[in-house]
Amino acid sequence: MLPLPSLPLHRKRGRPLRIDLHTHSNVSDGTVSPDTLVHRAAAAGLDVVALTDHDTFDGWPIALTAADDTGVVVVPGAEISTRLRGAGVHVLGYLLDPTFEPLRDELTKVRDSRANRLARMTQLLTEAGLPVDVSDVLAAAGPATTIGRPHVADALVAKGYLTDRTEAFDRFLSEGGPAYVPKYALDVHEAVRLIRAAGGVAVLAHPWGRASRRVLDADTIAALARSGMDGIEVDHEDHSAQDRAALRAIAESLDLLITGSSDYHGTGKSGHELGVNTTDPAEYERLLERAAASTRVAGRGSPLRPIP
Repeated sequence: MLPLPSLPLHRKRGRPLRIDLHTHSNVSDGTVSPDTLVHRAAAAGLDVVALTDHDTFDGWPIALTAADDTGVVVVPGAEISTRLRGAGVHVLGYLLDPTFEPLRDELTKVRDSRANRLARMTQLLTEAGLPVDVSDVLAAAGPATTIGRPHVADALVAKGYLTDRTEAFDRFLSEGGPAYVPKYALDVHEAVRLIRAAGGVAVLAHPWGRASRRVLDADTIAALARSGMDGIEVDHEDHSAQDRAALRAIAESLDLLITGSSDYHGTGKSGHELGVNTTDPAEYERLLERAAASTRVAGRGSPLRPIP
């Protein structure tokens, strides 16, 4: 556990903060290291960046060390895999205690399930005429501790079968595709409960951008809010202007946080450059206030580093 209990609000003189609350490093399915990500955030003019790798906290120490070198505030987080009525739903957990064992145990199950399905996925791809082995996927994953479909896609690209991750998902790896294999995931309400029990803040990630749209209507979002969900990622490249307006109205009606972010993956996802969407500083301040309250209620520590 990082002994970093304070939650200061960092302000820049003469301009508002530029805040990106959803990014990935090569600890999961991004393509750059956590420290490189923080340096790129600084170069992009960001003041605050959240590292939210899939189902892992392993990139936090490196990112927080890089924060000292750049002046960028790093908000530690994770994007947690969950399911709701058969659909995959992602929840962003911020400023939680990474030593909280019930959540750590669940994330270990998710990562193990991700790894265990590789054999079946590579078998299905080989039967479809794209010979690939688990060792090819692990080579493509490099230092990642959370291994998933993007690494399978990278292996297919490395072998010259396909041009990029998008083609791999469109043709083979998306839900319902010929090489899709489901993984273990938490119930979404349980994930929210565990994030809050770990002293963190729970925000629904890109709710209307993917398959989760079919299960995340206004009533369901309200039910998640009653379970303890703190916010909605509204400004995301997978959301149209109409989607954003509707989600913003839902969030305001429920007094939920409204966040914006890039969902940056390096070269692993096009059109999601750092800072392409940002979070309003007032919403960031509300997030910090909720994190402080959640920490007090849960009796857990906070991982956010104080700012000089």
